[in-house]
Amino acid sequence: MPTAIISDMHGNGEALRTVLADIDARNIPRIVCLGDIVGYGPEPIACVDLVSQRCAWSLMGNHDFGVLYEPTNFNVAAATAAYWTREQFDAVEDADARTRLYQYLGQLRVRVVEKADLEGPEVLAVHGSPRRPINEYVFPDDVLTATDKLRQIFDLIESIAIVGHTHVPGVFTDEPDFYPPEEIGADMIYKFVPGEKAIINVGSVGQPRDHDPRASYAIMHPDHVQFVRLEYDVEKTASLIRATPALSPWLADRLYEGR
Repeated sequence: MPTAIISDMHGNGEALRTVLADIDARNIPRIVCLGDIVGYGPEPIACVDLVSQRCAWSLMGNHDFGVLYEPTNFNVAAATAAYWTREQFDAVEDADARTRLYQYLGQLRVRVVEKADLEGPEVLAVHGSPRRPINEYVFPDDVLTATDKLRQIFDLIESIAIVGHTHVPGVFTDEPDFYPPEEIGADMIYKFVPGEKAIINVGSVGQPRDHDPRASYAIMHPDHVQFVRLEYDVEKTASLIRATPALSPWLADRLYEGR
């Protein structure tokens, strides 16, 4: 059974709705989320509601954690967005609805291990990295500049890991190497190799940073993963950000350039 994997919505409801519509059009029966439902974007409540309704489970990202607790080590724009997001939750008049929002974020898991299929490989799901699940970045450049880091991370993986956090989609292998989706073929399908370990970064639904503004997600099958890129109404999200004084206009500008 194929599973759609989404990550890093960051309060971008327009991008999330576009991705969910595409998943429905493909008749994919199951969706999971790798975290960072909120943070940066103008529609945090809508995103939490959609993820809670549509996903089999979700992980906790560093921005989800920052809204619940404290946005430690965030830049000014990110920290301000986290506090603003908390204010939006607190402003929900219906006490039960407000409680559900906080309870949903509070029960998010740090890691999940499951099989892609009865015949498929074991899959470890984290937001950041298997070593530091909530907040460690695994960057494409690490295959050249941080080989010891990658070796330690791959030692923690049985077969396949799925991650988000960097907002840059692609496949890491234990060679080590990194393959962006556009380098693995026109259909953006990466076939798993028996005996090879791989880390799949599914990219970001709501704030891509690979210089491609289209929303990114992935579809996991027992023997391969397929990356999907979708155009969405960037202007609509950017306008909502600009209309919110607490959110930095820079958060709107970056959406057009995928950075």
